[in-house]
Amino acid sequence: MSPTNRAAWLPAPNEKLEIRPSEFVKPGPGEILIKNKAVSINPVDFYFQDGYSPTGKPRILGQDVAGEVVEVGEGATDFAQGRRVLAHVVGLGTGRPQDSGFQEYSIAPALSTCPIPDDMSFEQATVLPLAISTAAHGLFSSEYLGLPLPRHTVQDTGKTLLVWGAASSVGCVAVQLAVAAGVNVVATASQKNFDFCRQLGASEVFDYNSPSVVGDLTAALQKRDVIGAYDAISKRDTQLNTAQVLAQLGGGKLAVTLPPVDEIPATVTATGVYAVNIILNGKDKAIGHAIWHDFLPGALKSGQIKPMPKPLVFGHGLETLQGALDKLRAGVSALKVVVTL
Repeated sequence: MSPTNRAAWLPAPNEKLEIRPSEFVKPGPGEILIKNKAVSINPVDFYFQDGYSPTGKPRILGQDVAGEVVEVGEGATDFAQGRRVLAHVVGLGTGRPQDSGFQEYSIAPALSTCPIPDDMSFEQATVLPLAISTAAHGLFSSEYLGLPLPRHTVQDTGKTLLVWGAASSVGCVAVQLAVAAGVNVVATASQKNFDFCRQLGASEVFDYNSPSVVGDLTAALQKRDVIGAYDAISKRDTQLNTAQVLAQLGGGKLAVTLPPVDEIPATVTATGVYAVNIILNGKDKAIGHAIWHDFLPGALKSGQIKPMPKPLVFGHGLETLQGALDKLRAGVSALKVVVTL
């Protein structure tokens, strides 16, 4: 008899989550079935609850899971039953309920699944998956910033990257991946998170609340070989501020995590990142393999990539997910909201 599965369903946009059964699905080729032990909350989750998606069909949210392998599909030979893993699940891209995270069992692509080191908890591990894919797509795809791939033995490129919002979930990973790629990082954050960003690897940090931040960044970057910028926040004001810095430096590439706004200067090429492309898109899957399989397992084990920001465990059980969504919607700083299962 197959195990039963339960999920936190979003019945329709602008409605509360409902806990009810979800199908228990076996993994197909290249897939892994995971019993979830912890999930984390991302802004995209409450965006969909708040009506970002035009569909009125019930759906399961959740992009980040950490748990134990229950079963592996054909070809997923790197993972054995009982293995502790973290995974970026891709229901946002496939539309299949079994591919989302807010449930007891999830299907994950083997491509976006990674073993968890013995000294890393499920709560720590689940802060990483979507941020890894989001940061990696913007940093390493040739359509975006085109950085060299990260290495365990870092080779300095002499290049500099501006990361706006470095204490955010995506910002934390973008800084660490860029440093591993041999790129110097200049970052923005609130003043209270300056030391935190330096611990991640940023060489300089500027206060994004300062009225002179655009001028300060421009002055600091004028003598550097700037490869571009990554806006990990991507609200209208952050996109315009980041783009203005690049424009004053002569222009360049800007990766953003939300759709680019219309007022970007003509000398700046702003492109929106879509994280699942490095998992589902044939052209970008090579980046997914390089990051998730060639680099990340060793980087997590050595501490080169740290599970940051720290998890804020909001509660235990599917029933606490709505409150966790509301907590993130209200705002957190240098923390990732997590629910254990």
